[in-house]
Amino acid sequence: MDMSLVAAALMNRQAAIQSQVATSVLKSNLDAQKSAVETLLGSAQQTLSLGNVGPGVGGSLNISA
Repeated sequence: MDMSLVAAALMNRQAAIQSQVATSVLKSNLDAQKSAVETLLGSAQQTLSLGNVGPGVGGSLNISA
């Protein structure tokens, strides 16, 4: 077998593995970004819903001197 064919086959295999690793890393990064955005959106929604709560809501406030 010609050594150039062996070298070409090994390079093709290496390129395939490199592509798989790159895809895996990209997916991991996208999942992390998605999680961060969902966390931030959840915090923002909670802040917005708590922003509508005014004083005296949910109970009475008795202040005696």
